[in-house]
Amino acid sequence: MTTIETEMERYCIGCGAKLQTTDPKAAGFLPAAALAKADPEGDIYCQRCFRLRHYNEVADVSLTDDDFLKLLNAIGESDALIVNVVDIFDFNGSVIPGLHRFVGKNPVILVGNKADVLPKSINQKRVTNWLTQQAHAQGLRPIATMLTSAKNGQMVDELLETIEEYRDHRDVYVVGVTNTGKSTLINRVIKQLTGVSDLITTSRFPGTTLDRIEIPLDDGQSLIDTPGIIHRNQMAHYLGAKDLQLVSPTKPIRPTVFQLNPEQTIFLGGLARFDFVHGQRNGFTVYVDNQLMLHRTKLENADAFYEKHAGGLLTPPQADEMGDFPELVRFEFTPKEKSDLVFAGLGWIVIPAGQTVAGYAPKGVDVLMRKALI
Repeated sequence: MTTIETEMERYCIGCGAKLQTTDPKAAGFLPAAALAKADPEGDIYCQRCFRLRHYNEVADVSLTDDDFLKLLNAIGESDALIVNVVDIFDFNGSVIPGLHRFVGKNPVILVGNKADVLPKSINQKRVTNWLTQQAHAQGLRPIATMLTSAKNGQMVDELLETIEEYRDHRDVYVVGVTNTGKSTLINRVIKQLTGVSDLITTSRFPGTTLDRIEIPLDDGQSLIDTPGIIHRNQMAHYLGAKDLQLVSPTKPIRPTVFQLNPEQTIFLGGLARFDFVHGQRNGFTVYVDNQLMLHRTKLENADAFYEKHAGGLLTPPQADEMGDFPELVRFEFTPKEKSDLVFAGLGWIVIPAGQTVAGYAPKGVDVLMRKALI
């Protein structure tokens, strides 16, 4: 039996929350009648997970930063292998701040998820090296760095082999921030190990897993799925439910090339903005979700254009979301070599050397420059 159970307590196998029948707004709620009808020896889902799985409805449940701090402290006190899942498209938004201080001496495998939607022209070895360099800059020293696809199972067998190589009969904690595909990846691992499909509740909504879920391994140890730690500066937190697919692409990204003169602007929906400030006429290649609308205009008209069309022609955000949408903040760069201007969680634009450009993103979302991956 996979559901964690004591004489008095049962836990939702979808999100890990302890089941309760008293507070519909709290984690783990299930009507008393439904709980009474449930197979006492079987797996069981809370009402929130049932609705999410069958109707794609999500209910907000409050978890505090203290909850996540307790989780991280517990990991540091364990003798375990840590698998840290990050989003290839949003390393800065998916890295756990200070994780290296919490893991202690435990070894870490870094997993870059969503490899299936990388452009086919990209050098995956270069992506792996870049992820390792970024981890080092955060103080994390992974013993291995891998690319996977939770969606199609790419490299999952290799990940399992790597886990077994370094596990040494210990528990395995899988950690990550919300919206990295962590629980989807664990479902892939469970299917590979047991043949059971979609055991854990997953969705594009941040924060689906609410408590730790333990999956027993053959030697008596466990693979432990932990709640997605909320990173406030992810682009996903500024999108409504209907637009979340734009930061969780499901198909390989097709590049779009713009031939631009200086003082031209490209809007990435209403979520971000790119200005070609100064330089020579050049081609700029945009890598974002294929469904995101791109609009070109003159730099001198850009502010007024955004003011008039954000929430309309420039969506997302949708018109009814504009009241809560943060201002766009500007970052300027002049790279000395071919580089990528990265809008964290959304995509990137390839910048030729020596061109002065500016990127805008919602306040709190990173805009940064890196050496070109392609």
